[in-house]
Amino acid sequence: MSDPETKQLFADYVAPTYGRYDLVLERGEGVRVWDERGKCYLDFGAGIAVSALGHGHPAMLEALNRQSRRLIHTSNLYFTRPQGELAGRLVEIVGSPGKVFFSNSGAEANEALIKLARKYGNDEKRKSSTARFEILTFENSFHGRTMAGISATGQEKVKVGFAPLLPGFRHLPFNDLAAVERGISEETVAILVEPIQGEGGINPATPEFLTGLRRLCDQHGLLLMFDEIQCGLGRTGNWCGWKTIAPQVVPDAVSWAKAIGGGFPLGASWFRAKSFLRQDGSEGLICDILQPGNHATTYGGTPLACSVSLAVLETIRSNGLVEKSAALGNYLVQELASIPGVVSVRGKGLLIGVELDPRFEGLSDGKRLPSQIVVNRLIENGLLTVPAGPRVIRLLPPLIVEKEQIQQALDIIQITLRSLLSSLG
Repeated sequence: MSDPETKQLFADYVAPTYGRYDLVLERGEGVRVWDERGKCYLDFGAGIAVSALGHGHPAMLEALNRQSRRLIHTSNLYFTRPQGELAGRLVEIVGSPGKVFFSNSGAEANEALIKLARKYGNDEKRKSSTARFEILTFENSFHGRTMAGISATGQEKVKVGFAPLLPGFRHLPFNDLAAVERGISEETVAILVEPIQGEGGINPATPEFLTGLRRLCDQHGLLLMFDEIQCGLGRTGNWCGWKTIAPQVVPDAVSWAKAIGGGFPLGASWFRAKSFLRQDGSEGLICDILQPGNHATTYGGTPLACSVSLAVLETIRSNGLVEKSAALGNYLVQELASIPGVVSVRGKGLLIGVELDPRFEGLSDGKRLPSQIVVNRLIENGLLTVPAGPRVIRLLPPLIVEKEQIQQALDIIQITLRSLLSSLG
């Protein structure tokens, strides 16, 4: 099937919910993908931070083959060993006692956090009669595409056309602890934050901000919830993105997706085993707030999904990919900073945002942002990346990437930016 035929199928039958690049991908291996015409590309988008082990990794293929021959799906009416083992592994990664709820995506993982906070606000013993339900989030955040997700997200562009939104969210300035302190009200029950904002432009929280949020949550009896969907599970040079910033902080809930399945759909939410007082004066645990009937999913945590995830996490551990992400990330940041046209480089490990010179604004054609035009030109030159805002390019290579491939990507970026700057005069 040729390019025009594939794109015509999409035009005829696929809902137009994505701004797709003019590229039809057919296969992948390691850090590279090929289009239908046989052209090869370095994949430094990794499915938007999903393909942690790249494409066609033997560990994932073996797990898919082995488990699919045994048991693919049962529903959550029964126990299965892979789900229990994966939950235990995720609790180890957090490093604090708790329990895990499995879903299918990042949006669903955040939905579980939001419902946890709402239920906590109803179950807890309160000093006043005011029910607590409000969740504080931050400007430039992104928490998914469900109605709750866009309500929580601090970007107006995702909300347009979907009013009325779910009430109970307020967006405050990121990294502004004083604004959070002023913003806490009698209705506030939780704070939801990305330790490193992904879609918003790769903006890391400061250590002072995260430690300050923990202090304010303890002071006011709020839940501190971390959205680690893009920055979690090894990409930042630590299993937990927040631990690259403030390792001493322990959140009350964490959401994961993307890298957790290496490309196989899976989401997970961790709830802390922290005590609180119920309305009747008895003691409960945050991790036990959601009971049968409160929350569920048919597909979440299937034996197949959990087996693949266990293989992904074990490969990351045994191959030292967390430490490798930290080392290669440092090298990539240093090299990017010296490329003409790059204003700043932000991020941790292999979660990197490259901010472009304001001169690139001259590329805008009124329909596409400068970042989108640059990403298109990088594709033409054999490198897949992801935009994040008007002038930020995201680099999210698979964690298996080698230094030689990073150097190839750097060469493409330098050549591309130099050419574009030259065209601007």
